Amino acid sequence: MSGAIALVGGGEFGPGCDFDRELMAAAGTREVLVLPTAAAFEHPERLVDQARRWFESLGGAAEGLMVLRRPDAFLAEHVERVRASRFTYLAGGSPMHLRSVVKDSPLWAALREALDEGGVVAASSAGAMVASDPMVDPRGGAFTLGLGLVRPLALIPGAQAWSHDRLHRTLTLAGDFPVVSLPDGAALVRTDGRWSAHGDVVVHVRGTPVELDVLPVDE
Repeated sequence: MSGAIALVGGGEFGPGCDFDRELMAAAGTREVLVLPTAAAFEHPERLVDQARRWFESLGGAAEGLMVLRRPDAFLAEHVERVRASRFTYLAGGSPMHLRSVVKDSPLWAALREALDEGGVVAASSAGAMVASDPMVDPRGGAFTLGLGLVRPLALIPGAQAWSHDRLHRTLTLAGDFPVVSLPDGAALVRTDGRWSAHGDVVVHVRGTPVELDVLPVDE
């Protein structure tokens, strides 16, 4: 992959997410395409409006692409929009719904193609969970299949809300692959093959905090 990836803990499109300026610079565009897929049942249009206001405050512009159901991920016009986008943002909501909509779809293939060609993909909360592999199952904290823009890597977004016992169980189940805990407003960003942390990002291997250099740089 030659593009940039940002994995955000949550609280997107608001204070604390100033790294979005760097992502626009990396993408070489002020135009951001927002997919509110994970929020399909939670007023996705409101999330898109929030994104518009946020990126306008940064000197950019955001537009929503209403991929809300699985058939939407097969529409040629949606696929082409994603393929042509230099900066695509997967917003938060339900990771299970997001995965069910985009898994093995032309739209997901287009997203990967855009990333391979130097585009930027940001994924927050549910989006970050789905973009990694393995994926933390939000129903219990164990692991399930993610879609693997980055692997092997698991994400715990909204980590500030996790109990010690739940976190310990997930880290114990992880074995040798890294697990990254990301509270709201924190981000793990990969540009030019290097990872950087914004906010309180903690990388764990076998339950022990480690340095960023253990993270994968390729698929």
